[in-house]
Amino acid sequence: MYHISDLKKYIRCPRLFQLSFNEEGTSFNPYVRLDQEVTELARIKLNANNYFLGIVNDEPEKALNAMDNYEWIIKGRFEYKNLRVKVPFLHKNEDGWDLYFLFIGNYPHDDDILFYTSTLWVLINNNIKIKDISIIHLNSKYVREDKLDIDQLFVISKNFYNAKNNESNNIKQLIFKKMKDYSDTLNKMDIALNSKIYPSKKVKACTRFGKCKYYDTCFVEELDMEDNSILTLVSSQYKNEMYQEGIKYLKDVDLERLEGSRKQFAQIMADINGGLFFDKLALKTWLYKLKYPLSFLDFEWETYAIPPYQGMKTYDVLPFQYSLHILEDEKIIHKEFIGENDTRLNLLKSLLNDIPKTGSIIAYNGEAAEKIRIKELAKMFPEYSKPLMKIYSRIVDLQLPFDLGIVYDTRMKGHYSLKMIMSLLNDVGYSELEISQGMDAVFNWRSLDKLESKEEKEIVIENLKSYCAMDTYAMIVVYRWLKKLAE
Repeated sequence: MYHISDLKKYIRCPRLFQLSFNEEGTSFNPYVRLDQEVTELARIKLNANNYFLGIVNDEPEKALNAMDNYEWIIKGRFEYKNLRVKVPFLHKNEDGWDLYFLFIGNYPHDDDILFYTSTLWVLINNNIKIKDISIIHLNSKYVREDKLDIDQLFVISKNFYNAKNNESNNIKQLIFKKMKDYSDTLNKMDIALNSKIYPSKKVKACTRFGKCKYYDTCFVEELDMEDNSILTLVSSQYKNEMYQEGIKYLKDVDLERLEGSRKQFAQIMADINGGLFFDKLALKTWLYKLKYPLSFLDFEWETYAIPPYQGMKTYDVLPFQYSLHILEDEKIIHKEFIGENDTRLNLLKSLLNDIPKTGSIIAYNGEAAEKIRIKELAKMFPEYSKPLMKIYSRIVDLQLPFDLGIVYDTRMKGHYSLKMIMSLLNDVGYSELEISQGMDAVFNWRSLDKLESKEEKEIVIENLKSYCAMDTYAMIVVYRWLKKLAE
């Protein structure tokens, strides 16, 4: 039996399908927090009362038989030619069924058209007449009051949305237009499972939408690639081609096939220089603009698909923790905050109290993180908007010297994370921490309100504090390194 996820994997890469099919499932922590059963909320929105509810491992005949006795089929399992699909909502009408897809996001786009077309293909081949097709999705404009308004939480749309989140193609028309017979693909999947693992072949799909989980298995040789390998060249569509032609190192790059970004220039110059490149004048200029005291700030936050508290919207972010290292006259002071449940107001009050009224506020990737969090808090709590926006205006992004190609060390291997840069500087790092990744911090905080033991809670809180404090301490280490380079 196959699922749509298997079909997607085969179409992306037959070898990926082979490697993953019989692999044991691992526990999955979602990027966003979902405390409510979204299907149940959508059922209330659709006013679906006389319904059959499918469950895991239902035989497909069960949902088919239920169609004679119920007005609604929810989470029905259907199967055709060994392809099994789970259908969110089917609603009986006078001459067939209306199909409702459930999208747990704000704007369903047609980039996942395979999911919709394969579902419809299975239904049609089970002789189910589909009259109309809609998508029920979250309402980006809904702002929660004291209680959750389920009717306002969702939108029922007849159209997909384009890149600007405006309504575009009609859902039903596009699905029928794009739908095809998947029989041949399913037959090839059968053949693949009865064949030896196909040889690896590097194509764009290997890294599209993020690096494939089997990338390192397929291309083992890259695990030991040299720091100055041409394969570390960022944003290059020709690096694999050049590598296959025998161009192994950054310094030997074919200039005719170079996009010419600042980052690429820094990488090539670093290789020519023996491993390190920095534009001393540009670095001095950037450092000169910093004003003491220097406040190094890092937030940790949770993303909620469904707003849990008043004033929040769908997919809003809730900062639950910050670490603040203050550097003045080479003396370091550390302040921190961590809270549970709705931490917003307490966090912003604590931050306004802790952070110096003057000086630069430094955050790594601050333009895409801390500045956005501050702006969101200012919008949610307008009475604190003025002091928060003053903080916003003082934030300087420590990632900028790396993004602009002012500094590059070949040991970074084309990666620009704070952890990667820290690993070059022979200082205390993240490896000794119980929590060493940002999403691990989120998952641990997520578990706090489920822990009954006070001792367990205290351990999690201390681990969270250690991780967040390491981020701001790491910024000081990187800042001092940049300062030394500019001397």
